[in-house]
Amino acid sequence: MSTAGPLQGANAPSGGSAAHEVASVGARAGRIAATFDALKKDGRRALIPYVTAGFPFADITPELMHGMVEAGADVIELGVPFSDPMADGPVIQKAGEAALALGVGMKQVLAMVAAFRQKDAATPVVLMGYANPVERYDLVHGKKAFIRDASAAGVDGLLVVDYPPEECEAFAADLKAAGIDLIFLLAPTSTSERMAQVARIASGYVYYVSLKGVTGAGHLDTEAVGQMIPRIREHVSIPVGVGFGIRDARTAQAVGSAADAVVIGTRIIQLIDGQPREKVVPAVREFLAGIREALDALPAATPKNAAGR
Repeated sequence: MSTAGPLQGANAPSGGSAAHEVASVGARAGRIAATFDALKKDGRRALIPYVTAGFPFADITPELMHGMVEAGADVIELGVPFSDPMADGPVIQKAGEAALALGVGMKQVLAMVAAFRQKDAATPVVLMGYANPVERYDLVHGKKAFIRDASAAGVDGLLVVDYPPEECEAFAADLKAAGIDLIFLLAPTSTSERMAQVARIASGYVYYVSLKGVTGAGHLDTEAVGQMIPRIREHVSIPVGVGFGIRDARTAQAVGSAADAVVIGTRIIQLIDGQPREKVVPAVREFLAGIREALDALPAATPKNAAGR
């Protein structure tokens, strides 16, 4: 397991996630914003782990989510399994196929979020996936049923990989009315025009895909990430998270020095693939604790030292 050793920072807080600071925020509308506000106040970066819902065991996800929060996760991204995940690399594709084989679909994913919410009313949960499961849910359960049921379950954000911003303004407004942020991807190839389109509609945070291609691919160029984030901030006022290619404490620190949030997915899936059930949550907890420590060892983010602010 590639966790870093103890990293000491003069400003390192006592650990834990921002969720505990926003537990008093009752209304879900704004749970993501409240989390980032609490982190910003302390000069800290958000740690956002991703896991495919229902992997590696159909019923382990709520327990795994709690373990992530205990390790210092601030927001959790849950992947909705789908049979044709075009933006996912082979590791996450395989996890999605395994979850589908276990009978995990959107209905089950929403039930997992609701189960998590029984013990955690503070940590934001974002669903990440594709248009097809969302649209199919509405076909089966009725118009706007997804938004209604996602809101009731306690979902805070939605990232739909194949929904371009110019095609979903009405959908974004409906989500926002239900207290759910619509989150968009930006890539190294994103034009200023695309960034401006995203900025008009996006809420919560934007997710910068730091590599061209699919998740888990290639080498992370942290210098290029550091140059891109100021460009994004020229257009986007909400926090910027960076994902795709972050595998360990070193790359998390390098990205965290410029970004508001670090997103880690493929490495987590690799860690838990093939593990016996009793080792899944401890493995993720240990890995994320190392990432949290590395991020908290960074100098506090201030207007002077945060790229592009």
